[in-house]
Amino acid sequence: FSRLNGLEETAYVYLQHNQLTERWQTLRSGQSFGIGETGFGTGLNFLCCWQLFRQHATPGLRLHFISAERYPLSPEDLRQALQLWPQLSELAEALLAQYPPNCSGFHRLQFDQGQVQLTLIFDDASQALQQLDHRVDAWFLDGFSPAKNPGLWTDALMAQVGAHTSAGGTFATYTAAGFVRRALA
Repeated sequence: FSRLNGLEETAYVYLQHNQLTERWQTLRSGQSFGIGETGFGTGLNFLCCWQLFRQHATPGLRLHFISAERYPLSPEDLRQALQLWPQLSELAEALLAQYPPNCSGFHRLQFDQGQVQLTLIFDDASQALQQLDHRVDAWFLDGFSPAKNPGLWTDALMAQVGAHTSAGGTFATYTAAGFVRRALA
């Protein structure tokens, strides 16, 4: 976990270790690539992913980003948090323009003429994954350290992550806790 540069951490941990640039460039126009995330927070991971997608995805490729958040930020708090990254301001404004009210359930947002879809699930991650009918190609396993948020690192949740992963799917996380590694195995 980086207190100094969340942007670099996101790029290194989630984007690079899921090899997104390389994987997107092998896909054909019209195909879809799914990413699942276990903690939306400020949306930084989504915004960085969207920015990378704009820069490197094969033309006509679609991105479906699915993220669960049990405690969504208010629009005002989200706006304040995202001001830390002015290089993402265009994307942040687009997100804020569609950011849903804090009401539990699935919220689908469309960006870039439907090429990028964000499904925000305001619910506990394990509850959200039980309702999910998608498989994803890459996971961003986020949500604070296991010591501070053990509910996002249970064996049961990791089993659900596995059940919702496409063949050849990948995952990345910044945690190195032994019990998390064992659950993911």
